[in-house]
Amino acid sequence: MGNVTRHQWISVAAYYKAEARNFVPGKELDDWLAAENDYVRMEITHYLALAEEDGGMTHTGLQQLAKSVGVEKPEKMILKVELIQAIQNTTHHHPCFRQDFGMTCTEEDCKWKAECKKLIAEWCQETDW
Repeated sequence: MGNVTRHQWISVAAYYKAEARNFVPGKELDDWLAAENDYVRMEITHYLALAEEDGGMTHTGLQQLAKSVGVEKPEKMILKVELIQAIQNTTHHHPCFRQDFGMTCTEEDCKWKAECKKLIAEWCQETDW
């Protein structure tokens, strides 16, 4: 996204949302929150597309994504699964990972599904399932 900051991107997007509704007063917060949600979805989509091209998610990449979507102290998170859960919780996405390794996301259009399956496969190898 170049030199555009998160705040700048959201500000411009919120402006265009307000413009689309003819600047009717009283919906400014809704415009801002919708723009924030758009930004987060865009960041996640972009990251997952890059991860797929590069052969998977990296710990550092997940930490950067977590930070960009508002996860607090992602640098303290050691496991990829922990980072993904924090990202999903912060973005109000139904968490893909459960305590049972066989329980993955049931959403048809979940953007995380392929990466979840890879992490579960890695986990099964590490735990000799």
